[in-house]
Amino acid sequence: MRILFCGTHFPAGPELLRQRLPAGDELRVWSSGPLLEQLDGVDVIMPAMHRVDAAVMDAGRFRLIQQWGSGLEGVDLEAARARGIWVANVPTSGGNAESVAEHAILLMLALLRKLPEAQANVRAEALGAPLGRTLRGRTVCLCGLGNIALALAGLLRPFGVRLLGLSRDPASPRAGRFALDACYSYAQRDACLAQTDLLVLCLPLSAATRNLIGAHELACLPPGACLVNIARGGLVDYHALYQALASGRLAGAGLDVYWQEPIPADDPILALPTVIATPHIAGVTDRSYAEIADALMANFELLRRGEPPLHRAV
Repeated sequence: MRILFCGTHFPAGPELLRQRLPAGDELRVWSSGPLLEQLDGVDVIMPAMHRVDAAVMDAGRFRLIQQWGSGLEGVDLEAARARGIWVANVPTSGGNAESVAEHAILLMLALLRKLPEAQANVRAEALGAPLGRTLRGRTVCLCGLGNIALALAGLLRPFGVRLLGLSRDPASPRAGRFALDACYSYAQRDACLAQTDLLVLCLPLSAATRNLIGAHELACLPPGACLVNIARGGLVDYHALYQALASGRLAGAGLDVYWQEPIPADDPILALPTVIATPHIAGVTDRSYAEIADALMANFELLRRGEPPLHRAV
């Protein structure tokens, strides 16, 4: 079996797969040149951050498009369905959900304690500043109530926060598992956001959720609120977020995902002192990656037997 991993980002993934592949299987990492010229003999293509459209599918004879992780927005699912190509991902659960939730906590604490300013003060030999804010007593809104939000809710409870939820279906029995203080529908989000000190985005990107958080939603947040995005960059209107941060109305943003990935180093939003940015690493942990690699190996074995993969989208 020949597997093609698209791109050199997320380098720990291919290495973990190589450690698990049986003798005779080959894993290639595409690093340069036209992708269409790399597809000869490939059985499985792993998109990573690359777009897999009809042209890519027609250029190869691969039988499976297998994502490392959950996001499939870069795959043309209708084109795959029309060509009889299986598409699968690894749902955000277990170690991955817990890892992303831990990273959200890291970003929240770093924003509240003004970590960039604190680090600058160390270099300036200044003690006792800045004045931070505690997480305890804040109101945190989880936008999207999936597995990541569920893991995050469990981590947040001991901090003594007030926990709100935003969901398409706040009356769902699933919402009851979060032990929320209140749960709102998207139609009620203005009232929810008006109470929110920390807005954490935990939902997938789709046509319905693109730019879900725009100028209006950011204006509904109280002055001094912060936004944390560990989901997808396209959930937030870039220009609206930049203006809210630059004006000082929004106290800060913790970003692990971006509108273009990788985000250009000279992007203006990265120059704002109230932005804490990490390079899409929320789910990049030893436990998360080991579980993903094991799930992929199970799907490769199913493919070898001619059976449909687990967690199939097409």
